[in-house]
Amino acid sequence: MEDFLRFVSSRYSIRSYDSEKQVEQEKLLRVLEAARFAPSAANRQPWKIMVVTSVPVLEKLHLAYPAPWFAKANTVLIVKGDISQAWTRNRDGYNSINSDLAILMTHILLATHAEGLSTCWIEAFDKEMLCEALSLKETEVVCAMTPIGYHPEGEKLIRPKSRKDLDEIVEWM
Repeated sequence: MEDFLRFVSSRYSIRSYDSEKQVEQEKLLRVLEAARFAPSAANRQPWKIMVVTSVPVLEKLHLAYPAPWFAKANTVLIVKGDISQAWTRNRDGYNSINSDLAILMTHILLATHAEGLSTCWIEAFDKEMLCEALSLKETEVVCAMTPIGYHPEGEKLIRPKSRKDLDEIVEWM
């Protein structure tokens, strides 16, 4: 367990990418394979992972999220899901799509970190622009996207990480 705690605490959201260095196909496939095992409500797996490497599509993504550092990423993973395929609770109509997609994205981030690659969970995109760029159906939603790649050599990677203490986030009942 100590190894796992050390591993998860060493993952950072990285906002700097080496635009010249491509992610190796075998690493990307291992990340996608790890994501495939993410749990979902009723095991519906109502998702797709879009792997974007096409320059014209990346340019559209950069318009939907115009951060200069994001424009340097040459690979972006997008987690999308179909609301109509997700589990819905009968009692109140709650749809699990957002939870399912968040779990999937977490698997992607941790698997990517295990491969020595960098990521940054992004939700601050222009929803309409992104939906248009990806030609999403009416029942599809994007939970998040992340660049995936290498941090430029020589740039500072580690910065102080602040987390609340356990007694601030845990309630014992």
